[in-house]
Amino acid sequence: MNAPLPTPFLCKSKTSCLILIMETGKAMTSPHAGHRKRLRDRFQKNGLEGLHDYEFIELLLTYAIPRRDVKPVAKTLLERLGSIKSVFDASFDELIACPGIGERSAVLIKLLKEGSTLYLKSRLKNKELLGSPQDVLNFCHHALSGEKNEQFMVIYLSAKNELIETEILEEGTVNQTAVYPRKVMVSALRHNASALIVVHNHPSGDPSPSQADRRLTEALERAALTIDIVVHDHIIIGRNTHFSGRENGWLKERCSAINHLADGKDYLKDNDFFNDAC
Repeated sequence: MNAPLPTPFLCKSKTSCLILIMETGKAMTSPHAGHRKRLRDRFQKNGLEGLHDYEFIELLLTYAIPRRDVKPVAKTLLERLGSIKSVFDASFDELIACPGIGERSAVLIKLLKEGSTLYLKSRLKNKELLGSPQDVLNFCHHALSGEKNEQFMVIYLSAKNELIETEILEEGTVNQTAVYPRKVMVSALRHNASALIVVHNHPSGDPSPSQADRRLTEALERAALTIDIVVHDHIIIGRNTHFSGRENGWLKERCSAINHLADGKDYLKDNDFFNDAC
């Protein structure tokens, strides 16, 4: 006759769990396993529409924090940082500073953010990007809107205006970035680009351009003319909106810009670097 099984108890350590498994022949499951499964089931059935913000974070954390109630951690994380967007825009150190968030959780959160950016970038592949402006803006917002410092990104395009690559070429401070047109053009030639879209963010959230932003756009366009590259747009990313140099008349039409080619060559010769804040 088999001996009666011991009364189940919550493992206090790896040693006690091992003893219980040896005595019963069964591993104890987490007392929170049922709740976690219900969260997964709700997500599978209704997607994120079926979850509160804290439940989304909670479900995410279950994959980094085993055998523990992570609802309080998720709620505290949202309370501290303010929103889902702020959670994913937070730096690694900011995440680690939140109670209950360790290295594995912080890596998972940052991995999801970077994976989303990669997904949006992949959607730009094999498209004529001038005909898909919203896809370009979605990618730019996701990549730059949460950054704490200004970053200058270049989108390199082929002769068919299809994506070749994107690159963060410069990173500055909270309110300025030094950008060198010569460096931008060298990088464009290295990528064998025929056209460019240049993008930078304003960490303040206000995409209103400065005079330096406009001077930079003009300098880039003049430099690009000398090597037969088109600058399609200079986009400034704010918190929930953007500014387009093309839409506001900053960039000349290609046919009229050709008339300024000689001026452009002289400009590039006399201005090897453009070191103003953008």
